[in-house]
Amino acid sequence: MNRILLAAALGFWVGCSKEAPREKTSGMIDVPGGQIFYEITNPDSDGIPLLLIHGGPGSTSCYFGLLDDLITNRPVIRYDQLDTGKSDRPGDRSRWVLPHFVEEIEAIRATLNLDELHILGSSWGGTVAAEYGLEGNMEGVQSIIFAGPLLSTPKWMEDAQILISQMPIELQETIRTHESAGTYTDPAYVAATDSFYARYLYHQPQKEVPECAGVDGNSEMYNYMWGPTEFTATGTLLAYDRTDRLHEITLPVLFIAGEFDEARPSTLEEFARLMPKAEVEVLLDAGHLGMVDLPEEYAQMVNNYLTKVEGSE
Repeated sequence: MNRILLAAALGFWVGCSKEAPREKTSGMIDVPGGQIFYEITNPDSDGIPLLLIHGGPGSTSCYFGLLDDLITNRPVIRYDQLDTGKSDRPGDRSRWVLPHFVEEIEAIRATLNLDELHILGSSWGGTVAAEYGLEGNMEGVQSIIFAGPLLSTPKWMEDAQILISQMPIELQETIRTHESAGTYTDPAYVAATDSFYARYLYHQPQKEVPECAGVDGNSEMYNYMWGPTEFTATGTLLAYDRTDRLHEITLPVLFIAGEFDEARPSTLEEFARLMPKAEVEVLLDAGHLGMVDLPEEYAQMVNNYLTKVEGSE
């Protein structure tokens, strides 16, 4: 559920490339309402593909470019959801609902012939991955990785209040004063929000990601579906909660949490206990955007898990 209007718009992305650029292919895929952009790294690899689902709502997939030189033993597919990034922007709010995002995955699988795949959903992307796991065609899906996922808005808000309570008193008071008044654009509130993000959204010094240059998210989509800040939900996802159905996801699952994640590690442990084949890994010294804070360590967690899953088949 990460916030592109802060992350991409302000350039808070990390870039690292130690080798020659990987082979890539890209294009557009027809989905209900328009076309969405996709990119595949290592398209000719024989490994089982990994589909990456970005956060938001309204973020983009560009930050996954950090993993291009780090996950090399399989095709890695990223895409921008409709109305954000490099995808079409029809602006039809009737499609800003979970069934549409499930349809996008179905269209990607059909177009790219993804008979087998792993899925990784980051933040809001975890919401989409969970919905696909519950409502989509799961034939051929080998595992799901939930990275700091939004699986329950009430639980997310509860965690946010715990994290706010760990901030300096003056920042707590600023946040609560302006939330009560609904003055979300007040400079003092914006500054306090930035302090929250510097603790829990990302946790390492920020660098650049070439893939994000000139790529914009969709703040309207974020505000409509989520709300004004990471810790204030007012949108259509306000009542979202799938904890009562997580037991239905029976394939192997990995939860990844940053040590200082908005999706608190203890909460992801609770979610994992609701699933028959789930485990949790904590990325030390990282925030919610673990692939941005520590891309090499993040990629290693993903690589290790996928190798384990495939070795147990």
